[in-house]
Amino acid sequence: MSVHLHNAIESLKKRILALGSLVEESVSMALIAAEKRDMVLAQKVIDGDTTIDTLEVEVEEECLKILALHQPVATDLRFIVAVLKINNDLERIGDLACNIASRARKMASLTNPGKAHIDFQGAETKVRTMLRKSLEALVNVDADLAKWVWAQDDQIDEINRSVHKQVIQALKECPEDVERLILLLSVSRNLERIGDHSTNIAEDILYMVGGEIVRHSKVE
Repeated sequence: MSVHLHNAIESLKKRILALGSLVEESVSMALIAAEKRDMVLAQKVIDGDTTIDTLEVEVEEECLKILALHQPVATDLRFIVAVLKINNDLERIGDLACNIASRARKMASLTNPGKAHIDFQGAETKVRTMLRKSLEALVNVDADLAKWVWAQDDQIDEINRSVHKQVIQALKECPEDVERLILLLSVSRNLERIGDHSTNIAEDILYMVGGEIVRHSKVE
């Protein structure tokens, strides 16, 4: 690897990690806003999405610049391809955090506190852990950690199905609570999608490390 390519890749690593840090913080704030019905914090998440979008564009442009100027091969090429895909997943996670923040704002404005309890079974913590571990796997080029993240997706899917069933039952028992219940269902769905994108990041890391494409495969 030439010195110029090495420097370009190191700079790209810093950019994608900066984006990951912003996205992780956005998800965390959005979930706190939803839990505490904090309208101010929810708005902060929504306002911060512009910064995430800007950085996502900068990372993509940097990847294309490296491809054009240095024509990397083998491991370096796989890294650039993986970063392009991870970059897109991180931007989408930022959008999903905004969706959750938007639901938090609406829940904060409801005058009816609601009677029905929906058990998220720790999905908020699980999803945040998946995202954090996927970024750790990227930093440390850790295939084992990426496989761990990849293996968690089924749990999040199952929790989302459970929340869906709980909401249907609660709507029958507490029809006056319909708006809050629908908002909670939307939060669950967005959490499930964040889990999906974290899984995508783990898959891209596995490709980056060993050239192994694991999409559409089952965890052993």
